Order: sequence, then structure tokens, then C-alpha cells
Amino acid sequence: MGAADRLNGALETPASSGLVGVPDDMERLWTPHRMVYVADTHQVDEHDCPFCFAPSQADEQVLIVHRGTHCYVLLNLYPYNNGHLLVCPYRHISTYDEANAEEVAEMGELTQIAMRVLKQTMNCHGFNIGMNQDEVAGAGIAAHLHQHVVPRWKADANFFPIIAKTKSMPQLLGEVRERVSAAWPVPPPAATA
Repeated sequence: MGAADRLNGALETPASSGLVGVPDDMERLWTPHRMVYVADTHQVDEHDCPFCFAPSQADEQVLIVHRGTHCYVLLNLYPYNNGHLLVCPYRHISTYDEANAEEVAEMGELTQIAMRVLKQTMNCHGFNIGMNQDEVAGAGIAAHLHQHVVPRWKADANFFPIIAKTKSMPQLLGEVRERVSAAWPVPPPAATA
């Protein structure tokens, strides 16, 4: 039953149920499981941070595709699109302004490499790149800085995510990790003096 039916009185309105409010045509999707992301009831520190934990595990287990000196790259466990990567500093910092010069430089370099690798392996047409800083800006893990690199295709947007709140993912995360990791360029060995 849709919003129009409710407005026509098919369901009990807040006024008739004794609750206060004016009915509107807005659909409400109740998602109490999201409170973990929006409630400030638990401050994540490096002891329970998934981005601090990941580098201590095997790459395949935690979907890491590349380890750098100050930052590493892994697949997003809840991707917006196939091949969605995250660039994270190893150090537990929450916002971009806390990153030191080496971390900023390597995040930028790894983001560029990630774009090249995704173009090569996923044949994508464009990217969304960005950082959500703090809970109010939509950061799911606000305690640890991370940059999103989301590949996009000309026809990747359709009605399915909007209507059904379902995103079709054509490849398994492990398969994508193998593909991206295998295509990541290996730096030449450092010259010895």
C-alpha cells in the first residue's frame, strides 16, 4: 500500500491513533540498524577500528590490494559499485587535516594508481572520489580517515537501487581483489649506493 492510499485514510493516521502529526506523502524506511553509524555512543579507537585491524591480516582475508609505506588500498566491504576501493593511512587519524605530508602525498599517489588500475581492469568510464569527514558528513567509520575511489560506468545507474534499495554486483569481492591486486604496478627496486 503506497503513500496515496495512506493519505486517503486506508491506514490509521497519526491523528486517529492519538499520535500528533500531519500525514504527508513521504515513505519512511525504518532502519534501526543504522544507529551504530549515527549514534555517538561508542567512540572507535585503534583497538576496535577495522582500518587499523586490516593491515595485521592476510591481504586476501581483508581484501587489501596494495600496501604502501604510509597508506594501503583495500576493497570496500559494502561497495557502492563493483571495484569500489578505499585508500587508508595506517595511522589512526580521523580527518584529512590530521594527515602529515607523507600520508597526504601517498594517498594522492595511490588514488591516481587506483584510477589507472580500475580503468585497466574494470573498463570504467569515470570515478567518484571523496572523503566523508565525521559522522555528520556520512562517514561510516569516522574515526579512521579513508578515501573512496568508486568506478563508474555510463549505464551503471538504473532504477534498481532507487526502487528496490538493491545494488547488483556482477563480481565477488575476492575476484575483484585478485584482479586489481594482480594489475597493481610493482615499483622498480630502489637503487643502491
